[in-house]
Amino acid sequence: MTVPNNMPCKDNGIIGSAVSSAHPSLALIKYWGKQDGTRNIPATPSLAVTLDGLTTKTRVDINRPVDGRKEPDRVFLEGILQKEDRFAPFFAGFRKLTDTMKPGMGRFIVTAHSSSDFPTAAGLASSASGFAALSCACAAAAGLELSAEELSAMARIGSASASRSIYGGFTRLDAGSHIAEPLYGENWWPDFRIIVLELEKGPKNLSSRQAMERTRLNSPYYQAWIDDSELLMDRSLDALRGRDLDALGPLIRNSYLRMFATMFAADPPIIYWKPISLAIIQLCDTMRSEGFSVWETMDAGPQVKLFCLKNDVKAIRNRLIGELNDLNIRICRPGGPSSVQNRNET
Repeated sequence: MTVPNNMPCKDNGIIGSAVSSAHPSLALIKYWGKQDGTRNIPATPSLAVTLDGLTTKTRVDINRPVDGRKEPDRVFLEGILQKEDRFAPFFAGFRKLTDTMKPGMGRFIVTAHSSSDFPTAAGLASSASGFAALSCACAAAAGLELSAEELSAMARIGSASASRSIYGGFTRLDAGSHIAEPLYGENWWPDFRIIVLELEKGPKNLSSRQAMERTRLNSPYYQAWIDDSELLMDRSLDALRGRDLDALGPLIRNSYLRMFATMFAADPPIIYWKPISLAIIQLCDTMRSEGFSVWETMDAGPQVKLFCLKNDVKAIRNRLIGELNDLNIRICRPGGPSSVQNRNET
């Protein structure tokens, strides 16, 4: 994971630079669907954990336009220039904030370089860590002193899940909310573990944003998913409060399976699962019948993540390696909040 890290010298063209990092936010209880289909206002509540074993690092440079020319903001992911329209709403929100907090700053251009040590756009919440890191770096480079709540609101413009990645540990994002809320810090449940199984590295064919909208528009099960989500969230909060994986696990399983049921019923159907994904799901069911408290989840992609306790990690890992081939396994704990490593502003 490499991001340009040489901080520029201050001169008339440079407003500021910063480097920040963030971890993805993995939903235990899923957010799936936007209230109006366009803005990132969630239609369902979500409960999530920030992952310490996966990291996105982003460098932002903010410069004044050369000779007053109008130039576009640019975002490079793994060195590849991204489409402007994906980031335009975020940068519009960022400019509105800077106009309010630093009205004398004037016009500026943002250039961002971002890289992750895990696959991007593959169902591992890279947009969550990406926009969280981008938010922190933009704010630091512009010299904005923002609270975690303000950063969460800014990150949400780019990705609703990113509003949770601002915080460490366990978080919630309520339906209709503009900001996420921290629940418990990263050290609150010391024995909680997440086993991340990277099954494919390439980007998925259909983005989460596109899949959500297709589901909202034509899945006959979508409204049932919305209606059920609040009850599922309430029960999961009680189980998490008691650090009770045996109670929380079935709710995690219910959430992702009901989410995928809405996708399977869309027209045309949305199917991210691969044969290896199903094999892992079935193996988890077998291990539970043998007494293991291990619970799987999936997001918009083929990857599978497992939740268990520290004492079971070795046995579960050995079982995965023994019965399934070519698995890239990462063992994660609840991770910390997004942070700024370097900043340089005029």
